[in-house]
Amino acid sequence: MADERSSKLLITFVVFLVLFNYPLLSIVDQKTLILGFPSLYFYMFLVWALMIFVIARIVRQRKKKP
Repeated sequence: MADERSSKLLITFVVFLVLFNYPLLSIVDQKTLILGFPSLYFYMFLVWALMIFVIARIVRQRKKKP
């Protein structure tokens, strides 16, 4: 079970590393406002909140009963 969690957390790390890296940030960095916030700030907050949610779901998984 720990190996499964570790692999899921590693995959999650890589996915969010890509989401917070330069090419995607430059695409989002526009002069538009979303709900009154610059699109880059909105994107960063949304991805950050999603990252916390996904990691919490992975860490709190219970063992499946056979």
